Amino acid sequence: MASFPGLRLRRLRATPAMRSLAAETRVHPHDLVAPLFVIEGRGLRREIKSMPGQFQFSVDKLAAEAAALFELGVPAVMLFGIPGAAAKTPDARKAYAKDGIVQKAVAELKRRVPGLSVFTDLCLCEYTTHGHCGILEAPLALGTARAGRVIANDPTLEVLARIAVSHAGAGADWVAPSDMMDGRVAAIRRALDTAGHPSVGILSYAAKSASAFYGPFREAAASAPAFGDRRSHQMDPGNGREAMREIEQDLAEGADMVMVKPALPCLDLIRDARERFSAPIAAYNVSGEYSMVHAAAQRGWGDLQGLRDESLGAIKRAGAGIIVTYWARSFAEDFRRRRGLDHGY
Repeated sequence: MASFPGLRLRRLRATPAMRSLAAETRVHPHDLVAPLFVIEGRGLRREIKSMPGQFQFSVDKLAAEAAALFELGVPAVMLFGIPGAAAKTPDARKAYAKDGIVQKAVAELKRRVPGLSVFTDLCLCEYTTHGHCGILEAPLALGTARAGRVIANDPTLEVLARIAVSHAGAGADWVAPSDMMDGRVAAIRRALDTAGHPSVGILSYAAKSASAFYGPFREAAASAPAFGDRRSHQMDPGNGREAMREIEQDLAEGADMVMVKPALPCLDLIRDARERFSAPIAAYNVSGEYSMVHAAAQRGWGDLQGLRDESLGAIKRAGAGIIVTYWARSFAEDFRRRRGLDHGY
């Protein structure tokens, strides 16, 4: 093997044109899915304080944002519905109502931006009075082996299936269950096919950790749990082998694509999944990852654009072909300006 002085790797970095030719990893707007938060009302665009540059949109404003993203080359959005407080119930029934906030948003997006791929997040936390991802069992007496309140797995599957069919009926291209209940992919696939929606795909949040990086999302989606936490269904962040079992199970149940969440703390899991499975691998560059970059940049501790691009590049290099990210619009705008010439991603 050649060595210095014959081998000079700086030759590959000498000019912008050469750096472009030698680049191993490139992020393009068409790799990205933009998460969008939709609320009731009209003419609303409310900034999310803990996520600079991110907003809650009413349906009419949401359509304009989605159209702008699509024009910039971002091919897909993922919708998170935020119903009013009066619409929250213990059984989350508003989540599958025909006039639900996501259902109205999907119909409007398909009307206004027909080429856009619309993903919908499937979870109960935004629609329940208790803020948890499933239906609760009756409270158990203190002093028993399972004292307290427990999320019931199988009854939750029935609700998730109804939500999926409702979203598909409104025009969703993909549903994305994020609850981490056992058996949800099979239940959703069966319900979609039975209801006449065999072409609607499933992007499963297959390896979703009970992560500390979700904090800003709780504000954005008004979905903080009223008690306890979500560790009975979301994974221990340190469990890598379990993550691969979860992905394998979801693919066996009929998931078309699988997702690792969060992204940056789980780059090793993204790489392991890419090497083990042939299905498309997505990663969610979550709210805490986004907000901490903004916080560092605001304090002068790093360049915002550089931190953003390195983050997205690392996720892509690890093996994610699809990146769900709040950076979608800013990255696509900058990509259009610079045309990727002097950039390694």
